[in-house]
Amino acid sequence: MHSLTGSLLAVAFLTSFGSSMLYGYNLAVVNSPAAYIKDFYNKTALRRNGTGLSGETLTLMYSLTVSVFAVGGLLGSLIVGMLVTRFGRKGTVVNTTVLVFIAGSLMGFSRICNSPEMVIFGRFITGIHSGISLSVVPMYLGEIAPKNLRGFLGLVPSIFIGTGVFTAQILGLHELLGKEEHWPLFLSVVVVPTFIQLMLLPWFPESPRYLLIEKRNVHATITALKWYRTKCNIQAEIEEMQEEQRSLSSVETLSVWKLLLDDSVRLQVLSVVVINIGMQLSGIDAIWFYTNDIFQNAGIPAPEIQYTTAGTGIIEIIAGLIGCFTIEKLGRRPLMIGGFAMMGICSAGITLTLILQAHLSVMRYISVCCVVGIIAGFCIGPAGVPFLITAELFKQSHRPAAYIVGGSLNWLSNFTVGFVFPFLQMSAGSYCYLVFATVCLSVATYVHFIIPETKNKTFMEISRMFSKKEAVLETQGLTHGDQLKLKKMNGYGGVDHTSLEFDSSSSVP
Repeated sequence: MHSLTGSLLAVAFLTSFGSSMLYGYNLAVVNSPAAYIKDFYNKTALRRNGTGLSGETLTLMYSLTVSVFAVGGLLGSLIVGMLVTRFGRKGTVVNTTVLVFIAGSLMGFSRICNSPEMVIFGRFITGIHSGISLSVVPMYLGEIAPKNLRGFLGLVPSIFIGTGVFTAQILGLHELLGKEEHWPLFLSVVVVPTFIQLMLLPWFPESPRYLLIEKRNVHATITALKWYRTKCNIQAEIEEMQEEQRSLSSVETLSVWKLLLDDSVRLQVLSVVVINIGMQLSGIDAIWFYTNDIFQNAGIPAPEIQYTTAGTGIIEIIAGLIGCFTIEKLGRRPLMIGGFAMMGICSAGITLTLILQAHLSVMRYISVCCVVGIIAGFCIGPAGVPFLITAELFKQSHRPAAYIVGGSLNWLSNFTVGFVFPFLQMSAGSYCYLVFATVCLSVATYVHFIIPETKNKTFMEISRMFSKKEAVLETQGLTHGDQLKLKKMNGYGGVDHTSLEFDSSSSVP
């Protein structure tokens, strides 16, 4: 078993702190200064055109400011494949820090320049950075981690996303940066963690898998592995990577189109699609964007709402830590199934409490408990596991394309929820949470039946588990005459080849 080395922990900490944390921060940062930003937009319009903006126009401009972040994220997730192949995993993290500095300057100087466009454009660029980070950080950590620590390291980013949300909520309190004059600083403080990352991360080596399989540089791979492992058996790990390299259909990174057409990974692609869409349509974004409104409806006094919201931030971090430390014991499946089930039950609970609230006053407190339950359920599993699973279900050549599929769907659904939820709430009222409950329970069921447990397995073993599962699903629908066709489909290299692979893999410790 490999132990956790200082370098592994340092890289997990640095990449998450300078990249993933900003995603959480930017999700929540627009919640508290909303009134000030709208006011700024209105004053600027007054100064330029002599007339202020109507209520509708203001709301539209503000929701554009919120949701343009997701448009940037979608763009970022689409170019990530190109970037990681060209610059490497670590190279991408380091090179994209420039985006944060540009966005930070735009948002920070927007008020001095009297320019709402700078705020919106700055949000767009932070979105691009977050879209890239959300895919590349789990990919990098998943590739440098030994198999028995892959889950632990893969969930570190999601703890930092929670920390980012929490930081934004705390800094947004009226006592800190929540005053009118501070909002540009509040939006642009993101440059600090990124600067720390830029100072320290370049000293650490690139992902060994990338160096060996894509760059074919054995010497650099050995150097990198020596950094990330204690003095134990590096040879065995290099052999395992070389075996994966030999089994790849092509050394070139696949395009998304080829990935979608590749029959051998059909189930894996479907799984990535289901959990990424499920993760966003679970209603967590609606809860995050509109926590204040939900608490207001629950009848919490207005001055106390900001502290309640910050309290939910602490719950995110605690739940994230629980997930992180139990994932290698329990495995991926229990966290996903448990997390989604808990979210589903609590979403249904919110609907129930909102209906009964008129008759029973105790219900408003239960609805707050349900919100807490949804957030905790989300942060234990669904928050981080989808990105980790995306790294685990695919081999080296398919991985960037899989991240593009997962990431872009994630952002698309994120945008949709943020945009549609207010309208859904108007039309369906308290019943809108039933939609979320259905989604959560369906995803939990899907994971239960389709996705195998991937903890402590090499990437090769995981892809074999899937080809067996495909075979089983195929056989259920086949007659005996079709058995030959089945043999062709079994795995990457036909039947006789797989039996050889099994022998070689069982001898590697």
